[in-house]
Amino acid sequence: MQDPAQQNLPFFDPDLPIDERVDDLVSRLTLIEKASQLLHDAPRIERLGIPAYSWWNECLHGVARAGIATVFPQAIGMAATWNVQRVREVATVISDEARAKHHEYLRHGDHGTYKGLTFWSPNVNIFRDPRWGRGHETYGECPYLTGQLGIAFCRGLQGDDPKYLKAIATPKHFAVHSGPEGLRHRFDAKVSPKDLRETYLPAFFDCIVHGGAYSVMGAYNRTNGEPCCGSQRLLVDILRKEWGFVGYVVSDCWAVKDFHESHHVTADFEESAALAIRKGCDLNCGCSFEHIPQAVERGLLDESDIDQALRRLFSARMKLGMFDPPERVGYAAIPFEINDCEAHRHLSRVVAQESMVLLKNDGLLPLSPDLGSIAVIGPNAHEPRVLLGNYCGTPSRTVTPLDAIRAAASSKTRIGYAEGCRLTGTHLDGPGPAGNLSEALAIAERADVVVICLGLSADIEGEEGDASSSAATGDRIDLSLPGLQQRLLSEIVSLKKPTVLVLLSGSALGLEWATTHVNAIVQAWYPGQEGGTAIADVLFGRYNPAGRLPVTFPRSEEDLPPFDHYAMNGRTYRYLDHEPLFPFGFGLSYTRFEYSDLELSNDVIVVGSEIEISATVTNVGSLPGDEVVELYVQDLEASCRVPHRELRGFSRITLEPGEQRRVAFRLTARDLSLIDERGIRLLESGRYRVSLGSSQPDARSVELLGRSPLSTEFEMVGERRVLPY
Repeated sequence: MQDPAQQNLPFFDPDLPIDERVDDLVSRLTLIEKASQLLHDAPRIERLGIPAYSWWNECLHGVARAGIATVFPQAIGMAATWNVQRVREVATVISDEARAKHHEYLRHGDHGTYKGLTFWSPNVNIFRDPRWGRGHETYGECPYLTGQLGIAFCRGLQGDDPKYLKAIATPKHFAVHSGPEGLRHRFDAKVSPKDLRETYLPAFFDCIVHGGAYSVMGAYNRTNGEPCCGSQRLLVDILRKEWGFVGYVVSDCWAVKDFHESHHVTADFEESAALAIRKGCDLNCGCSFEHIPQAVERGLLDESDIDQALRRLFSARMKLGMFDPPERVGYAAIPFEINDCEAHRHLSRVVAQESMVLLKNDGLLPLSPDLGSIAVIGPNAHEPRVLLGNYCGTPSRTVTPLDAIRAAASSKTRIGYAEGCRLTGTHLDGPGPAGNLSEALAIAERADVVVICLGLSADIEGEEGDASSSAATGDRIDLSLPGLQQRLLSEIVSLKKPTVLVLLSGSALGLEWATTHVNAIVQAWYPGQEGGTAIADVLFGRYNPAGRLPVTFPRSEEDLPPFDHYAMNGRTYRYLDHEPLFPFGFGLSYTRFEYSDLELSNDVIVVGSEIEISATVTNVGSLPGDEVVELYVQDLEASCRVPHRELRGFSRITLEPGEQRRVAFRLTARDLSLIDERGIRLLESGRYRVSLGSSQPDARSVELLGRSPLSTEFEMVGERRVLPY
């Protein structure tokens, strides 16, 4: 309990402006106390009544590591929905559960790690290479798609109260970070001004400038020679001066000690702490800021530098209402019972349904629930943990594909199950740890249809130290199915039974053989606690799939540039050199959609003007379904190297059979601009092509879908113009 005298201190007065309250609080702290409040586990200052606070919390796809919570599909699965509103709904539910948990924990005196309101999500790094183990934490390879979903997540998490933040979003890892995991503590990501501005920064810009994110996490690596958590270029020149960021910056965990231990840009803890503080890293996840008092004694830091960081941090806590009476903070009234409620579990199922990407279907799907027998085979068919990915909470229940197939099929359908092999391992036959191939074959031989569930898990692809992949870092060496999964698949296919391949993974796999030999392929990602039900919904036609790939599926790793090269040449749909197996933006449906009457608001526009593109979309099939309308722009006469095409709009719509809808997009000057080799954003005169349809206007998409998007051209005239970033 607070001493009544403490409650009369000005910084506890909720009616004073936050700046006055923060200045009053900071002025009362000693140097030792100040340093302690810049660490992720900030201790209580009893003499002032300041409670302890742990800044470390995770909510990538649900409140994580803090007890029972609703677990949604992993971030890459949410990206596959191509549904901005749905991502915002998810973030709103996450912040509801976070608030409910936080206040209940406080009631019991629990100020522990993962119990607060400052969340280190979303991860908006660009998934530039499918071998990166943490790619499934992201929204994929496209800066535009990532930015739009990041905005939605940040807004949903932080709420819309005019005075209080519901929670705090922290887009990470700033910047130019996406593997290799084993080198992240010492790697220098060398990147051109063009690639920095065109690929690696846009999603952060969107989250901060348009999403209002109040925090940013710095990356472990160096970027162009500077450690990201102590970078003048990133944290001062771009983040604060150029973008006007007013929130706080947190280091990745123990990244500041990397300055002297791995990057060798400083000599010791004191110099590392001083560099981080001076360059605008306000909060240290780790231990380096414990050395701030000694850094001040050595003349490496001024106390005014520390005060600036403290003001940012205590402003955040006050914006969360942590120094105000609970009755003044509306979010404090969210009941604990909302956590893991039925409505939230239902939303998890809906998001999982929308995330499913149908990659191939020769007519086998949807399955009849009245089949005589179904064989459910594979290491991912009945493993609850694989549904969850990493940075996940603990669901009160999970539904595996096997569970859901048993529930969805008729009572007369015989369901056989065998693991066949483990996700990894070198033995198939016998009762050992790798499973039993002969059992799987026996069950498949007796089935009318085989559903084989293969892929990866967060134990194979993940963060350094959290995964046990063949590369021992969390990254993958190649794109093949690991262990003996390919042999299991080949043996099953040799039986010539109708076969559906369901893939649970967070990244692209080498599927060229499977694409030729199986009847249908469903990419299910790590679909969350209700993922098995969503898979069965798609398999049996209770839900018409409409997910789209947020990443390119290459034919093999041989088509990729070296993993540790950060230049975008040859990477992602924007700059790839080789035809992919499955393109970015691709996905099939059980119904058919036609596009017609493409119109532009003008054929010629002046530099700096906007232009509207519209078309009619009609469901010409026999089933209701969702369609993801994708808009791509190609600069046909650019003065420098530009992407093959860039996504510049998308919309997920639902249409009944025979129903049609007019869909329109407005392209702004920013949408039509380019980044030149100096990193400057320009608008130029010239010809532009816009394409509207259910895919990219690339040859492989046309081949797979059997139709092209609608395309047309317009001209932009006038003097070249420089735009702010």
